[in-house]
Amino acid sequence: QVQLIESGGGSVQAGGSLNLSCEVAERIFHPISIMGWYRQPPGKEREFIANIISAGSTNYAASVKGRFTISLLINKRTTALQMNSLKPEDTAVYYCNLPYNRDYYWGQGNQVTGSS
Repeated sequence: QVQLIESGGGSVQAGGSLNLSCEVAERIFHPISIMGWYRQPPGKEREFIANIISAGSTNYAASVKGRFTISLLINKRTTALQMNSLKPEDTAVYYCNLPYNRDYYWGQGNQVTGSS
């Protein structure tokens, strides 16, 4: 079992910025090849936000492209999500994700609120 520990998030006025961080809690045998972020707005399904592969390529959902930036520190087993120009519709619980060894692991979830 691989544990992911999230930190950050919170509440900010629309237009503000927040940062989320996610660390793999222990040393793992296989190298990290990809990590990502998802979110679940109130009353809705969990949705893809962004991912990054170890070589540095990134993918973003259209709703956050240009406002959110994902990064990956392989040696620290950490991914971060910088969220700028937050909107009320960004309000959700945010989860980091690690596909690893034929399984998927999730962080505990952190609340992000963009208030109008």
